[in-house]
Amino acid sequence: MTLEASSTLIRAPFFHTPVNPFTSAAALVSQEDGGLLISQGLIVASGHYRDVRAQAPADAHVLDWRGGIVLPGLVDAHVHYPQLRIIGGLGRTLLDWLEHVALPEEARMADVVYAKSTASAFVHALLSHGTTTAMVFGAHFGTATACLFEAAAGGGLRMASGLVLSDRGLRPELLQNPRDAHATATDLIGRFHGRGRLLYAVTPRFALSASEAMLEVCQSLAGEHEGLRVQTHINEQPDEIAEVRRLYPWAKDYLEVYERYGLSGPRSVMAHNVHPSDAELERMASARTAVAHCPCSNAALGSGIFPLRRHVAAGVPCALGTDIGGGTGFGILKEGLQAYLMQRVSAEGMALTPAHLLYLATRAGAEAMGLSAETGDLRPGRAADLVYIKPPSNSPLAAVLDRATGTDEVLAAIVTLAGAESVAEVRVQGDVVYRREEHPQEGA
Repeated sequence: MTLEASSTLIRAPFFHTPVNPFTSAAALVSQEDGGLLISQGLIVASGHYRDVRAQAPADAHVLDWRGGIVLPGLVDAHVHYPQLRIIGGLGRTLLDWLEHVALPEEARMADVVYAKSTASAFVHALLSHGTTTAMVFGAHFGTATACLFEAAAGGGLRMASGLVLSDRGLRPELLQNPRDAHATATDLIGRFHGRGRLLYAVTPRFALSASEAMLEVCQSLAGEHEGLRVQTHINEQPDEIAEVRRLYPWAKDYLEVYERYGLSGPRSVMAHNVHPSDAELERMASARTAVAHCPCSNAALGSGIFPLRRHVAAGVPCALGTDIGGGTGFGILKEGLQAYLMQRVSAEGMALTPAHLLYLATRAGAEAMGLSAETGDLRPGRAADLVYIKPPSNSPLAAVLDRATGTDEVLAAIVTLAGAESVAEVRVQGDVVYRREEHPQEGA
């Protein structure tokens, strides 16, 4: 990380969605000649450059980024760190993919050297794609999960993560005794929760691999410590749902398994929910339980098309997740594009505008993680979490932006074409956490 001067003034076009475009027609805010004044890691002024310049100290360090576009830092609401090296395992359904692709790799996390190298590469992959905040499934091993926390702290990532808890249904080396799981998770919470930009998330893998005794452990952890998040999976594929019904005959649906143990609520993020019942959507909305929509993974594993319209109509908060390694890459903007495409071909799809996609990739994730007061948009008082998009001069995106007119055209081009090659710089709380090698600092 690189520490900047006490005040930094960025001059650049910028876009953000301070409010939800699913409920407000005027959600998208754009500044063609924008100014962002940053001091002590926070945005202290945001608006037209002329107005912000007038508020800036005379000695503020000025960056002229008018050759590109600034967006709020991207938020990945669901991703698995141990699965970095297995991206691209195509041609399988969820349970088949878990057995033959994901779980053998996750077992390798018992090797702390392997886990440490994976954690370092994982954090770099997120940051280099413009992701500044992530909700991450850790490993089934305490030492490997600690490696992830250390890598995130060293890299500057804002992250919630936790030990993955399972005591049945997986490879034997991935299973934990509930008592030992509680002790290991408690140790990790004491070491990392609330440390800098780190938060702890109670992480039952899913109801298939967590017995009632393990879910009781999850409930205990969430009750014993302030400010923990919860993350898990729900309603991803029909055969998974049928197996949950068999394992929990007392539950009327998948969600009730988690509800019984207090794992649904305003700081809970449940991945997928491709096949929910109306009753589940109603209860999720009432509890403010968020869903991480992972469209690339849903397509790659054949899970189905996410019923976005039903979620929005019910009032369920939704964000985007890459779901590495079931997903196909670390780009949250690519997930936005895939969400758009899937909705276009769905018989019950929802028309998504560039404002919807920007919101889903930024503020929606912050809201899902209970961090919207800290990050997710570029208003004064928020952390200076931002990504500077400046595509290479000979790239298709540069060519499109050169002729684009209007905010919607520019945003649509960025969502469609911007990959890691177009990320010039990334900042978290004002600190430079990633800078493309050929991107120098530019003063004005």
